[in-house]
Amino acid sequence: MTVSVPEDGPVRPGRRSARRGTGAGARLLVLDRADTAIGEISLRRRHDPVADVEVFEAKLGDEFLMSSLFTVAEIELARRGLAAVGGDALDVVVGGLGLGYTAVAVLDDPRVRSVTVVEALPEVIAWHRDGLLPVSGRLTGDPRVVLRCADFFARVAGGDGLDPEAPGARYDAVLVDIDHAPDHVLAPAHAEFYAAAGLRRLLPSLREGGVLGLWSDRPPLDAFGAVLGEVFSEDRAEVVDFPNPLTGGRSSNTVYLARR
Repeated sequence: MTVSVPEDGPVRPGRRSARRGTGAGARLLVLDRADTAIGEISLRRRHDPVADVEVFEAKLGDEFLMSSLFTVAEIELARRGLAAVGGDALDVVVGGLGLGYTAVAVLDDPRVRSVTVVEALPEVIAWHRDGLLPVSGRLTGDPRVVLRCADFFARVAGGDGLDPEAPGARYDAVLVDIDHAPDHVLAPAHAEFYAAAGLRRLLPSLREGGVLGLWSDRPPLDAFGAVLGEVFSEDRAEVVDFPNPLTGGRSSNTVYLARR
């Protein structure tokens, strides 16, 4: 699809204004795009003629990162991660904000006291503060939520805690949806986290019995399961199966769960 590119109005430094398709057949609206340390990231909205719905998508360069057509596994990351945690007044970290569906699903659990979202890209946080996504209002309007602009993996490696404004804080659950899979990362620096030494650095941020939940777009990896087993007292990989409206078939992702 060809998209014409009018420049309309001021934008934040480092960001480009929205780009809008023109003409009777135009269906694509680029809500925002910006150059970042890991490449150009963009948020766009389009009408999908197969599913007949409005779809929100995030891309990194030409690579699709997230789509509102496929949120089942992101939501299940929150539901299954919290189901594995006992008690009340839960404090939760969500690593990676994205389109916001994992964080909103965390809020649906009435036991949750606080949600700290750690997102490396200020542009992604701005999407939600600007109300560009369907769930943005719930995130920015709920007093339990704080949005921290920080590199989740650097915070883990640094050992000072996941929230730069609460050094040493501990949590009942840490739910991570950043990379495609433990063996398919967005940036080389992330790979260290998925090794035993990297995961051990997360342990001080988890309370006893606390749970790490991790989303992956690939089938369970035995090698990564073995790494989790070295570090955590319990671990399992759960396959999340869901309908694919584009193919008419079914697709699946994986949620890894590990208990301290």
